[in-house]
Amino acid sequence: MSYQDWLPAAWKTSAYEETPFRALRKQIDHMFEDFDNGFLDRETAVSVRSNVSETESEICVTAELPGLTDKDVEVSIAGDHITIKGEKKSEKEEKKEEKGREFLRVERMSGSFQRSMRLPFEIDADKVDATVKDGVLTVTIAKPAEVAAKTRKVEVKHAK
Repeated sequence: MSYQDWLPAAWKTSAYEETPFRALRKQIDHMFEDFDNGFLDRETAVSVRSNVSETESEICVTAELPGLTDKDVEVSIAGDHITIKGEKKSEKEEKKEEKGREFLRVERMSGSFQRSMRLPFEIDADKVDATVKDGVLTVTIAKPAEVAAKTRKVEVKHAK
């Protein structure tokens, strides 16, 4: 007995396949397949992994950007948004020998990237510091005085 034997009879007809909701579901499934297979091509995608930490006076964003320098990265501020973008250039090398059977192929991922984050306050661009060292971007954002003053720690107690 298959799972289809448990379905209502109306669902087993070909009309079920033709409903607008079924067509919409198929389109959405195809969109995500395209997104996974096309837009996020594993050989050309550049992802930005980042951490965000906070103290009473500042927020610090660190992002892993291996192989990039300060000339490859741009940090921009617009209101309460910070955007990190850049491009990693392609480096490919292929060597091939037929008779000696020596094959060598070296590839490094390339492409452009952009990562935006929204903070809970307006960012003063004059109080932002960005540095790159050993492939790690560190962006330090000073909190406005009124936000820093509102921040307080609450003691967490064990429930009885």
